[in-house]
Amino acid sequence: MFIGIDLGTSSVKTILINENQKTLSSFTEKIELLNPSLGLYEQDPESWYKATIKCFAKIKEDKPKEFGVVKSIGISGQMHGATLIDKNNQVLRPSILWNDTRSIKQCIYMESEYPSLREESGNIAMPGFTAPKLLWIKENELEIFKKIYKVLLPKDYLRYRLSNDYYTEMSDASGTLWLNVKERKWSEGLLNLTGLSEEHMPKLVEGSDPTTTINNKLANEMGFDNEVIIAGGAGDQAAGAVGSGVIYPSQSVISLGTSGVYFSPIENFISNTNQAIHSFCHCLPDIWHHMSVMLSATNCLDWVNKIFGLSIKDSMITIEEYSNNNFIINSTPYFLPYLTGERTPYNNSYLRGSIHKLDTSTSIEAIIYSVIEGISFGIKDGFEAVHSVSPKSSQTYLVGGGAKSNFWANFISSALNQPIIVGEDADLGPALGVARLAMLATKEFKKQDIIKSMTIKKEYKCTDKILFERLYKRYQRWKNITETNEPIAKSLTKEI
Repeated sequence: MFIGIDLGTSSVKTILINENQKTLSSFTEKIELLNPSLGLYEQDPESWYKATIKCFAKIKEDKPKEFGVVKSIGISGQMHGATLIDKNNQVLRPSILWNDTRSIKQCIYMESEYPSLREESGNIAMPGFTAPKLLWIKENELEIFKKIYKVLLPKDYLRYRLSNDYYTEMSDASGTLWLNVKERKWSEGLLNLTGLSEEHMPKLVEGSDPTTTINNKLANEMGFDNEVIIAGGAGDQAAGAVGSGVIYPSQSVISLGTSGVYFSPIENFISNTNQAIHSFCHCLPDIWHHMSVMLSATNCLDWVNKIFGLSIKDSMITIEEYSNNNFIINSTPYFLPYLTGERTPYNNSYLRGSIHKLDTSTSIEAIIYSVIEGISFGIKDGFEAVHSVSPKSSQTYLVGGGAKSNFWANFISSALNQPIIVGEDADLGPALGVARLAMLATKEFKKQDIIKSMTIKKEYKCTDKILFERLYKRYQRWKNITETNEPIAKSLTKEI
């Protein structure tokens, strides 16, 4: 038996699978997101551990015999979070998360002081990454900075709590700006740039490698019969890709969750930072990937539903009805989905969401429709950026909350003019991916036997020519609106 843990931004999901990768049990616990002020996002690391233990307890209650004979676990995590602990292993402050934008100035400093940063890290310095956050702490919370013993990414702090050991792996470490991504090792120069050294970092392994085991005290409390191995694991997107079987250049995956991601594996490392494309290690040896990221995806839908007092189910019914039967081009606005800034392709932390072309005839239904359309266009932006430097894949999977909607899957297929596949396990994503890595970490299985593509539940092939033509034309106008707004974004965020 094997456990996969997905530490997300809003919840911890844990699944139990057997050797045939059949899901025997699955539980989710919500965790609180802290938003102390505009652009600042934090979380209490202790909440990750407590939520995980609750999930373990529920799985044990549901499947006690199977839980007891678990051999290994894998952990997937939200990337980039700066989790700081001192020599007494105490957390020094709430973890600064991936969508936090406070370190803009520090990014500018890093690029100016280290001219080879982009070449070495394969990426642009962005506020979402971990290293600029540490510079911000050094400049604004010096006493805390001086006490730092280890800097851990969210999933690796959870690993520490489960094992008392410090490890990370290549895919998650790629998002710190401290890793030489091509060489798959810590960069002394990039660490020194932020006043740190390799001693502050956890040990690096591949995602399919074994790292440590669950500590004896916890193992006895939970009732594990075996010495439970903890695999290297993966950042959430790499884990989701493994869960979908996406490890080859002929494949790609779109993740429609809180953020929107387009993920495309590559066999040989190559970076292109012109459009803020991420070049990261995959969580398996000798594989890399390109990735585009839009910071706000399904949370845009959550936002508009909260405003109008709608459930997700009701709003999706409304959007589908509007798109299929009530769409009127002259009274349908355009939505820019930048509620928390944007990465690909603009790398602009100042960008914010906006609705354009409102008039007295604009309905609530049209506004809600424009939100789904704007998110989909953001995904298209990333798709186009990634494939400006790599060939398009022949198989594109859709995972995350958005994969549950047949309408949205077909809509994205039409927007991209690309077939879209939704698999049977599309909602498991990262948890299944790291459960697979947990299997590999036992050294009892072969990669080709474990990492298989999802069974196809449905395929969408962009057969609606009217929808395709509408979205093609509207995307061109939406793109123009975005590019007109992008240069003035910073001035709009300044206090009057």
